[in-house]
This record gives sequence, C-alpha cells and structure tokens, in this order.
Amino acid sequence: MRPARFTDFVIDVVKNTPATDRVQTLADAGDTKHPFGVAITPAGGGRETRWQFLGQLPESAKHDTFTDEPVTGPPAPAGPAPQAGDEPEAWLAAALAHAECPEIAALERWSTRPDAGAQRGLTVTFHNGARIFARVL
Repeated sequence: MRPARFTDFVIDVVKNTPATDRVQTLADAGDTKHPFGVAITPAGGGRETRWQFLGQLPESAKHDTFTDEPVTGPPAPAGPAPQAGDEPEAWLAAALAHAECPEIAALERWSTRPDAGAQRGLTVTFHNGARIFARVL
C-alpha cells in the first residue's frame, strides 16, 4: 500500500474509531512539509499527534511499474481496542489492528523493539511485501 492510499485508509479507520475526536491529513492540519500523514486527536481531550507516512516498495519492485494492487491474507492480530488514555503509538497500532485489514500482515511498534530509541512510530508490513513507516512528528 503506497503512502497516499495508506493515508486515506488511516483516516477512514480512525474517524470510525469511537476513541477519536478528530482526524485530518497533515496538509489540512497546516503541515506542508510532509506530503503523507495525518493529525489525530483522541477522544477525551487528548493532545493532537501528527504522523508522517513513508513507504517502501516490496523487494525488487520498481516505482514506475508497481501497481499497488491489494494482496490479502490473514489480518494482523489485534489486542485491546484503542483507549483515550493510550500513548499515541499504542493507540494507532490498536486502531489499525482492530480494522482487521486483510492487506496488513504485521504491525510493529518501535518502542517495543529491543534497541528502542526515543523515536516513536510503527512499521506496517503488508502481504505484498511493501511497508509503511509511520513516525510521530
């Protein structure tokens, strides 16, 4: 899934998540520096979090010939639903997992890696081998 389609997907998922007050593209939020991403405000008076999306094609795919056709399989496992008090990385991971998208093979939170640094984000791996890196701005 390319970043443009992923942005639309995330907006659709997040706006239909009860734990959300607002979601919009980064451009609509006034960010013209990052072409793909969203700004999410969770329910319950939480702070807005801005996410940038960067894509990586499947291995050996070329930009000019990659068609971004959906490849499906079992959705990534879902844990607890997103809660208003969750930190942004856990919140978005839960929202995406609960969407049960058959294109998403795995979700990895950066903070749960053994060598986790200060940067927070997600790696979303798709069944076609493409990946999206979603990082908190």
